[in-house]
Amino acid sequence: MTKEMKTGYPVKDFGMPTKRYVQTLSISDDPQLIELYRKCHAEENVWQEILDGIREVGILEMEIYIHGNILTMIVETPLDFDWDTAMARMATLPRQSEWEAYVARFQGCDPDAPSDQKWQLMERMFNLY
Repeated sequence: MTKEMKTGYPVKDFGMPTKRYVQTLSISDDPQLIELYRKCHAEENVWQEILDGIREVGILEMEIYIHGNILTMIVETPLDFDWDTAMARMATLPRQSEWEAYVARFQGCDPDAPSDQKWQLMERMFNLY
C-alpha cells in the first residue's frame, strides 16, 4: 500500500468551476498483463501525443485508479465541456488510434474501438453535500 493510498490524493484547484466524469473498465485478470498495463501508463511511458490530445480536447485532469483488474478513470473538465464532441475529436488526433490499439491487448477490447467505446461512464449514486 502506498503512502498516498492512506493520506489521500490532492485535488487541483483550476480557479474555475469544473465538472467530473467517472468511467470504469475491466482489464485482463492476468497479473503479468496488469503489470505491463501499469508500466505503459507510467509518467515516462505515456506517449506525449496522447497527453497533448487529452489536454487539447479540454480535459483539465485525468486520473486512473486500479483495484485488482478494475480501473476507474476520473476526468475533470470545465463546465462547458461537451463529452461527445470531445471524444469524437480525440479519436481523430495524432496517434490516438495507435494508442487505443496498443492498450486494447490489456483491455480485452476491439483494437479499433475508440476510448469512449471501451470505457463506460459511471452513474453517481451518492453525494455527501
